[in-house]
Formats: sequence, C-alpha cells, structure tokens
Amino acid sequence: MSTSEAYYIPHKATWPVLATAGLVIMLAGFANHLNHSSIGSPMMLLGFVIFIIMVAGWFTLQASESESGTYNTQVGISFRMGMMWFIFSEVMFFAVFFGTLWYTRNLSVPWLGGEGARAATKELLWPSFEAVWPTNGPAHLGGKIVDGKTNGEFEPMGAFGLPLLNTLLLLSSGVTCTWAHHGLLAKNRDQLIKGLIATVTLGVLFVLCQATEYHEAYTDMGLTLGSGIYGSTFFMLTGFHGFHVCVGAIILSVVLFRSWKGHFQPENHFAFEAAAWYWHFVDVVWLGLFIFVYIM
Repeated sequence: MSTSEAYYIPHKATWPVLATAGLVIMLAGFANHLNHSSIGSPMMLLGFVIFIIMVAGWFTLQASESESGTYNTQVGISFRMGMMWFIFSEVMFFAVFFGTLWYTRNLSVPWLGGEGARAATKELLWPSFEAVWPTNGPAHLGGKIVDGKTNGEFEPMGAFGLPLLNTLLLLSSGVTCTWAHHGLLAKNRDQLIKGLIATVTLGVLFVLCQATEYHEAYTDMGLTLGSGIYGSTFFMLTGFHGFHVCVGAIILSVVLFRSWKGHFQPENHFAFEAAAWYWHFVDVVWLGLFIFVYIM
C-alpha cells in the first residue's frame, strides 16, 4: 500500500453500469420465467453472463490498482467505511423481509381471521380460510396436484433435514474462512489457500442443497411461489439469501485466485477482509432464517 499523501481517485469506469444492466436483465428474465414466458430463461442466462464479465473485469482492475501501490492509508479507510455502509444497507434489506414475515404472521393473518375489530374479514376471502400459520391458499393458486388439479394445500418446509444440513455447512464455512484469515496473518500461504478452498466448496454445497430443497418443495410438497403468503415469504427470504451466497462464493473465488497468485500480505489485505465480512454477514442472516422461517 502506498504511503504517499495523494488520495487516489479512480477514473471513470463502465463496470458499475454493466453490473446494473446484468442484474436488471437477470431479474427481468426471472420475472418472465415465473410467468412461463419463453424469453425468461435466455434473459436470465444473458444477465448472468454480463454479471460474470463485470466481476472479472472490475475485480481485475481493482487487483491491479492494489498491487501497484496506488492505494494509501486514507483510501483503505474509505474502502472500509464503504464496505461497512454496504453491509448496513444489506442488513436493512433483509430487515424489511423479516419485518414482512413478522407482520404477516402476527398481525395480518389474525386480523383476517376476525381478531382485533372482530370483523368478518375471512368471509371475503374463501370458504376454507383459517387464520393459522402457515396459511393454505385457494385451490387455483397452487398446491398439491390431486387428480390433475391443484387443491391449494402444501406441506411447510421442515427444519431438520436439508435446512439443518445447510446450517451446518454455512457455520463450518465461517470457521474455515476465519482459519484462512489466520493463515494470512501468520504468513502461512498454504493454510490461506486451503481455508479458502474449503470455504468456497462449502458455499457451493449449500447452494446445491438449497436447489435440491426447492425441487423437493415444488415436486413433492406442493410448496411454490403461488402457495399463499407462506410460499411467497419462504422463497423471497431463502431465495434472496441464496443469491447472496452465490455472490459471496464468487467473491471468495476471486480472493482465492489472487491468494494463489501471491497477493495479500498481513498488513495489506482489505479485499480478503471485505469478502470475509460479507461471508460472515451471510452466515448470520441464515441463522435468522433457520430460526424464524424453518423452526418457528
């Protein structure tokens, strides 16, 4: 890291614009896919490819700037403040989703069942509506298929199967990430690389297990995005978290490659720290999901 007093200001770059375009196209493709549009999957693939190109280009630029000694102490402080505010924004992002879950379970559903003002609100919904959690939806909104038709019923996802395994995987990945950090601080390059390989591997296994869980939910349990508010909140919370795990695994893979190339020193390794902060944040969010979505 440079010791000069000059504060480095990056030149104008197109990478943030490319990142936005990739994410917008990918999300638009996902929305079209949910509505059974044939253009959905190609759009998702295109958006993902654009996003990967952005990651490769932007991270390569950042790595070259870092290794050339462009950054000084003040730039490092700015990076840390920026990462802290980014993680804070992510905390608020998930807080809204957790708040939605709490509001639905503890306020909306009881009131729809007639609590509070004692209104016969449930009479305006559907005859079989019951103010219990999870709520089943009307037959035409999805659920298990019986005699070729959906009946609106589904099984809620249990906690002590794949979700518990995923919890163990993510907690273990937090340990291996910290172990890799200790290796970096001790100038043990072998421990650093092995720890990062283990962390990325555990992250990939988590994503594969979650994909298996989703397949089981759709094919065997009748649990889909159309399964009432329970299905919506379940896939919204776990899906966005899964997306963050994918992003974290990509970032850690870049850090692994840079570590293999000999980058990072005990006194200069913010890129590793930022990736580790993000990964530990993802771990903590999953613990909240496991408790409030799967167990309670």
